Amino acid sequence: MVLHVLHTSWNPRRWISGLALSPGRRPWVPGLLAGLAIAGLAPLGMSPQAIAQTSAAACPQPVLSRLTRHRVAPGETLTTIAQRYSLLPATIMGLNASTQGGTVSPGQELLIPPYNGIRASVTPGQTWEQVAQAYNSRADVLFEVNGCVGTVPTAIFVPGVNWFPGVRTTAAAAPAERQSPLQGYPLPSRSQVIVNYGWQPDPAQGKLVFNTGVALASPVSTPVLAVGPGTVAFAGSDSVYGNLVVINHPQGLQTRYANLDALEVRAGQTVRQGDRLGPVAPRASDDESFVFFEVRLNSAMGWVAQDPQNFVPAMVLR
Repeated sequence: MVLHVLHTSWNPRRWISGLALSPGRRPWVPGLLAGLAIAGLAPLGMSPQAIAQTSAAACPQPVLSRLTRHRVAPGETLTTIAQRYSLLPATIMGLNASTQGGTVSPGQELLIPPYNGIRASVTPGQTWEQVAQAYNSRADVLFEVNGCVGTVPTAIFVPGVNWFPGVRTTAAAAPAERQSPLQGYPLPSRSQVIVNYGWQPDPAQGKLVFNTGVALASPVSTPVLAVGPGTVAFAGSDSVYGNLVVINHPQGLQTRYANLDALEVRAGQTVRQGDRLGPVAPRASDDESFVFFEVRLNSAMGWVAQDPQNFVPAMVLR
């Protein structure tokens, strides 16, 4: 597959489909982590052709509303019940406190989820991003398996986390982080955000879509700048992206700059904050010119898209 984030004829004032993940998609289909790897990179963005045009109404019901009940029969053990439902014993133990000693009794009724994970309590006011960080998960996955609701419920299901004695089942607030190395701004001066990051309503499609970055309005030929020190992981052209620069930074961070008119850096080059990467490309039509900017964080699942405002202080809305 070819790397796709942004189509060169794309109008950023229209809602993005090519950079979006519909909440109706299955959770492990590439979304925040989609596309191909170039020059050894982890997957990047998603092709417009690869986006399933499913309605938000197709989002599955929350996992906690789909629990089934199993009455323990004579001779059954926790292990045999788990095997019957293709689950880990720890998953059943996490949902059924009476089994946490490792044994079950005939006639006992157990709650059974559709797949492995734990039930967690959430403090009101937390966001999907905060909960995902607490459990080393992904916000888009948690959003989908818990019913695609904007406000995080007080009780949620976290897939892929195994219960064990002492495991945290309350999503604590994220600890204070080190200062981000991304202290610059992708343009010489602050610019209008014409497409924002995150879950957005798409009136044209009647559903929510997920934008993996931000589009910043900027006149043609405006220099695009590195927001922090790092090493250029990729600098090249793509038939859909146009010219693209990817920079790896300290603390497992990565930034991506798309829709450049030319490339002024090369792969392997060390850059400093404020170094020029290339000028903003002209548009093929009368659409407003822009640079598309992403922040990604390295994880066991690859380079996961993040809200730039959480890592680039200059991008925080004032």
